[in-house]
Amino acid sequence: MKFPDITPAILLLAFLTSACNKVPDQPSLPTVNKVTEDRPTVTKDIMDYTYAEKTEFIEKMRIQAAEIHADMDQLAAKIAKADAQAKADAEPKFQALRDKAAQFDKRLEEARESTEASWNDVKTGFSQGYQDLKEGFRQARQWASDKIAP
Repeated sequence: MKFPDITPAILLLAFLTSACNKVPDQPSLPTVNKVTEDRPTVTKDIMDYTYAEKTEFIEKMRIQAAEIHADMDQLAAKIAKADAQAKADAEPKFQALRDKAAQFDKRLEEARESTEASWNDVKTGFSQGYQDLKEGFRQARQWASDKIAP
């Protein structure tokens, strides 16, 4: 029986995570592992940044991206320990999550390249992307909890 090989995806996620240097003692937005009821606060936090605070916003979001990738690595490790059927079932779900993470990273790059004129549109897109990724991760983690033994 063939097992789906998610090793390349895990290695890519590990590389992306290690490429982001965490800054100690920096406050950051809640990670995707936190309770989803903070969603309105996170969205408001993102929308409150002015263009003059762009550098601070990008740094916080870079830290957030690193935390999300680390959470995805943990989920990938759990999936890797599952039986063949669970791995096969997980692959499309995890691929959708990887796609959302790639979108999040793309929006972070758009924020870096934004101008004062495009700043509000960039923040709106980033906020939506963050919520999509967070919800996708919540669903994937819930699925893994239901289908894969700890």
